[in-house]
Amino acid sequence: MSIRLMYQGNPWDVEEGSTFLSLAKEVQASYDAPIILAKVGQKLVELNKPVTREGVLTFLTTKDPDGHKTYQRGATMMFLRAMGHVLKEKLLSLKLEYSIGDGLYFIADVEGGLTDEMVAEAEKTMRGYVEEDLKFEKSKISTDEARDLFHAYGMKDKEQLFRFRRSSTANVYRLGNYVDYYYGYMPPSTGMVRRFKLKRYEGGVLMVLPKRSEPEKDGSEYVAKKLFFTMEQTNAWGAGIGVPTVGALNEAICRGEGRDIILASEAYQEHKIGEIARQIREEGRRIVMIAGPSSSGKTSFSHRLSVQLGNVGLKSYPVAIDNYFVEREKCPRDENGDYDFECLEALDVELFNDQMTSLLRGEKVSMPTFNFVTGKPEFKGNHLAIKNDAVLVLEGIHGLNEALTYQIAPEDKYKIYISAVTALNVDEHNRIPTTDNREIRRMVRDARTRGTSARETIARWNSVRRGEERHIFPFQEQADVMFNSASLYELAVLKTFAEPLLFSIPMDAPEYPEAKRLLKFLDYFLGLSCEDVPRNSLIREFIGGSIFPVG
Repeated sequence: MSIRLMYQGNPWDVEEGSTFLSLAKEVQASYDAPIILAKVGQKLVELNKPVTREGVLTFLTTKDPDGHKTYQRGATMMFLRAMGHVLKEKLLSLKLEYSIGDGLYFIADVEGGLTDEMVAEAEKTMRGYVEEDLKFEKSKISTDEARDLFHAYGMKDKEQLFRFRRSSTANVYRLGNYVDYYYGYMPPSTGMVRRFKLKRYEGGVLMVLPKRSEPEKDGSEYVAKKLFFTMEQTNAWGAGIGVPTVGALNEAICRGEGRDIILASEAYQEHKIGEIARQIREEGRRIVMIAGPSSSGKTSFSHRLSVQLGNVGLKSYPVAIDNYFVEREKCPRDENGDYDFECLEALDVELFNDQMTSLLRGEKVSMPTFNFVTGKPEFKGNHLAIKNDAVLVLEGIHGLNEALTYQIAPEDKYKIYISAVTALNVDEHNRIPTTDNREIRRMVRDARTRGTSARETIARWNSVRRGEERHIFPFQEQADVMFNSASLYELAVLKTFAEPLLFSIPMDAPEYPEAKRLLKFLDYFLGLSCEDVPRNSLIREFIGGSIFPVG
């Protein structure tokens, strides 16, 4: 008996019981990257699964976002098993902390200390798994069985997480004698995870993987040190107050400590913003440049920083870089022929520099206002002059790019990179991607302020991220300071706003798989009321009720 699939517009009759892996091998030559997942209709399917129903078949490669994450999970499970195999009882704990650059960073607590030789042996063991082509075996067990299993393995974070699981069953994976749980899909076997490098770094292990855009090349070992330090600092603070994981957050909410966590998170951020304001004053900086990826809370941060600058005796003046757009007909176009408003050439850089340097000299300047309807800058008598003890506060995606402020002396500039670097992990082996946090923030904000549906936000998200890769991330290490705008509690609050938006996406929409993935992710969290979120919180920029003019 055969099952009819539709593939690339043509019928494909396959024998019942055939696996998606066998089908993928037949068509792999026509793809520019390894096939790692399948999709039937709107449902993602692991390649090891047999074909059981008709539908439209598509394949995902390691170049696709979901495919790349699947590769990462496979490599992670191989690494965890290899470290246990090499170190045995010397390995006291091993946790995936975060993603940085092309790598995943793990903290390893090893009796007697971790050595380069241990890491090299773990990599050799992983390469042995590749040659053996071991299968990632998936099985479904009851939630109670899963908790008992994780308890037996000493995986306390997972045991705690599953206390709050609503589903009666859970999928676990086995690789040889190693069993674990992962948030997402797995490759069919270890033979597909061929490119990786292990490197001992800052007391832990950096596992370098290929870039999503170049899956057939080794990734870079470069680590953005300022970003790494910011992640370390935030993680240490979260662990210090007893909330390093989602399970721990849920436990705290159950104990009625949600308000305490909100207040602690806000106090921590206010302290950091105050430190930045004091540093700006002590160093005599005149112009503050704030940049960061989408939905990092730049606008609210700039207002809170202005308050703190006033607290240390500095008058601050906000300047909207968006008012320096060139006339619409002069704006460059992208590869699709659309206006590229994100490139530096979309701004009148010369006018911007002339006016900023004039302001710093104490001269009066007629400031432009860009009319987004007519596509032209207008001068409406908005004059500005500042004193020597005043600070200009500018926010925009090119804030860290020296080409934007080429006429301004380095000693006058203070650069701030802001992003929502999550301090929480789902558990010891499943991290929360920073991009998921920001995508949910943007979805909630844009639905409230612009009437944009969750479906539209998801559809645009990859384009937004490509712009960040070009115009923001390459310059992040040029910042004088990095500010983490993520709060420990925020996803528990955002959950109540985001879930209805995600459920509104129809099952036949192309954006449905991503909506389903985010809903599954949010299901890990207990909801938390926004009632105790202060009106000056960065989170208010997204959920509403901010004291600042942020929409």
